[in-house]
Formats: sequence, structure tokens, C-alpha cells
Amino acid sequence: MQVNETLSEGLKREFSVNVPAADIEAKVDARLDDMKGKVKLNGFRPGKVPVGHLKRLYGRSVAAETVDELIRDTNTQIFTERGFKLASEPKITMPTEQKEVEDILSGKSDLNYTVAIEVVPPIALADFKSFTVEKPVAEVTDADVDEAIKRVADQNRSFTEKAGKAESGDRVTVNFKGTIDGVAFEGGTGEEIPVAIGSNTFIPGFEDQLIGIAAGETRTLKVSFPVNYASETLAGKAAEFETTAAKVESPVDTVIDDEFAKSLGLESLDKLKEAARERLVAEFAGATRQRVKRLLLDRLDETHKFDAPPSLVDEEFKLMWNSIQQEMASSGKTFADEDTTEEAAQEEYRKIADRRVRLGLVLSEIGEKNKITVSDDEVSRAVIERARSMPGREKEVWDFYRSNPQALAQLRAPIYEDKVVDFILELANVTEKKVSKDDLYKDEDEKTAV
Repeated sequence: MQVNETLSEGLKREFSVNVPAADIEAKVDARLDDMKGKVKLNGFRPGKVPVGHLKRLYGRSVAAETVDELIRDTNTQIFTERGFKLASEPKITMPTEQKEVEDILSGKSDLNYTVAIEVVPPIALADFKSFTVEKPVAEVTDADVDEAIKRVADQNRSFTEKAGKAESGDRVTVNFKGTIDGVAFEGGTGEEIPVAIGSNTFIPGFEDQLIGIAAGETRTLKVSFPVNYASETLAGKAAEFETTAAKVESPVDTVIDDEFAKSLGLESLDKLKEAARERLVAEFAGATRQRVKRLLLDRLDETHKFDAPPSLVDEEFKLMWNSIQQEMASSGKTFADEDTTEEAAQEEYRKIADRRVRLGLVLSEIGEKNKITVSDDEVSRAVIERARSMPGREKEVWDFYRSNPQALAQLRAPIYEDKVVDFILELANVTEKKVSKDDLYKDEDEKTAV
């Protein structure tokens, strides 16, 4: 076997490989000899089938399998000997002429092919003991608890019928019939449907056009289905709904007391406050975690500057850009609305893609060098948590992940990332800083995590 490096440009490498026909033939004969003791053919006793006969029957297919195996083994040897870590799958260029292929498989000519790769650059890891990370911590106040309970009360408030016209916040019970270009469509009819004005649960524009309607009044509401609507036959279409208000109701303030707590399945108002406080503590801790993680990723970005493999950056950028285009199409916004241009936006998102790829490689390198792994039990617990979050569909969720390796990998990735982050935080100098709830949840648009 002869290997010559024909290209070394940045992170790109290319090799021409020659495997002598004699080497291929020797491996083919070895495989056929191994088959001799296993194959059963009429007219021959077990283990007595001549190799020549097997070669006539199976020679071409065995040769093809042998060539595939030789290419895999040879490529692995090339990459291992040179210490390459691949950024993407190797691109192999083989002979395509029929005669060339037949000559290789029949042992008449050598196997010559090229393999092109893109490698991950060596990554020199920083000294994580030199990192300083400020951990923002917010205390849950009584006012926070009261505000949380007030939100729950508003979500569970009752309504009382009113004689006047509907206002924002009121609930209108409606009967409607929808049409597109004058033709009724499936799912466009409803009777005795309660609509809370301002809840944003219906098609955009539907609720707003109910403001001022009175019981018994009929209106034609003109709306457009979002372009990303679940039904492809309705997505982006303009529709009209002939709508009659059967009843208009105004909200009644909920009295927050022991009885309200009992309606939620708790013993008393004190127990409700305890539950609300526990939930807020958990939410604040989650927000703190995200802020610390973001700060740490910023520090990793600052201390690990290298050229990311272009193919990985391109792939990440395409995923992000497709998402941006879909989001803008569904919202009807343009780049001008965002005070930018498509070219400037692409440049910005390519920078974000480059950062994400580099940070992903850094985290992977840290995990690999420090033997950080994610166990099957940890992934199973993540699947169970995901299933619990969808009551009534637990088995469906479990079966989905059990039969979908890619989905399982998507669950494994954030677990791995968090374990690497925890490893770094154990080495770093972490200090706590008391902050307000508003500061804890302050948006940091310029901070982009992996």
C-alpha cells in the first residue's frame, strides 16, 4: 500500500492511495477460504467446496466487500497515524469506468483512489483554575410569591355574564362558520366556543375583532392563517368567519384565600404560598444556572481562538438561517423591519455559527481529555422526564426515543454539555453576587450560548 499526501491547505487534507492487486487478491482468497468451511452447496460435503468453485460463484461480491473493507481500514490507518480528528465524513473518489472497476474486482489492476478530509485543529485548553465567574443570585421575596399566586388566580378566574359590549379581557362565547374564497373548509365551524379576548389563543386578529360586540350580534371577522399554521391547506390563506356572539362575560376577581387554595388541591393558603415559593426558588436557580453558563461560555470563547472547520460552520449556519427565514416568513417581517439587511444579517449569523462550532469543539475536547461521559441511565432519566411532561402520551414518547437514535443523541448532547460545564465550574473561582429578580432575568441579547 502506498499513500501520498497531495493537499495540505488550512484544515483540508487529501491523499492518493494505491493498494496492489496482489493485496486485494490475497484478502479475497482468505475470505473465500474462510467461507469454505461454512457454506453449504449441493454436491459437496461440508468444508470440501473447492476455493476455485467458490470464487466463480461469489468472487465478485467478495471482492467488492473486500475493497470496501480495505478502504475503511486504510483510511483509519492514515488518520490514526497522523493523529487526525475528522470534522466530517471523508470524501472518497473511486474509479467510475466500468472496465476499471471490473479489473479491480477481478484482480487485474491495483486499487487507486483519493480521500479528501477536513480535520479538527489541535485545541490547546486554557487553565480553568484561572477562570473567575460571578454567580448572580436573587432571593425570592414575599412580593414575588404574592405576584406568582396572583397570576395563578388570574388564570383560574371565573366570569359573569354582562349586558354591555365586549372589552379586552372579557370572554365571548361564539358560534362561527369560516370560509375561504366563499367556500366552507374542514374545521372552520364552531358552536358555543369561549374566546378570551387578549389571550392570543386564536388566529391572529380574531380576538381583537370581537371587541365591542354584544350578545346576539353577528360580525364577519377577516383574518389570515399564519404561514406556519399546522394545516398546510390553510397555512397563509385569508379567511372570513361569520361570527355570532351568544354570550359576553366579564372577569371576576378571584379571592385569594384558603378556599382558593383548596380549589387547586392544596390544604390552605399557607400551603399554596409554600408551593409557590418552592417553584420560584427552582425557577430562580435555573435562571442563575443559565447566566453562569453563558458567562462561562463567553470566557471559553475568549480563551480559545482557532479556525473552526468550514464544513461544520456552513452546516450550523444553514440550520440557523433556515430557522430565521421560516420565522420571518411566519411573522411577515422583513430585514428592513429589523433595521438591517439580509447581507448584514447573514454575516452576523455566520459569526454566531462559528462561535457555536468552536465552543462545541472545545467542550468536546474538555470532556474527552477528562473522560467525561453520559451513561445510558442518565439518558433514560431524561427520556422519562420528557415523557412525564406530556401526560397521557408517555408510551408514545418512550417508543419515539427508543426507536430514534438521532432523537436520543439530541437528549444526550445537553446532558454532556452540562457535565462539562460543571467540571469547569469545580475548578474555576466562583463568587456569588446578590441581584434583584429583574437583573437576574435581564435579557442579554448580545450573549449567545452554544
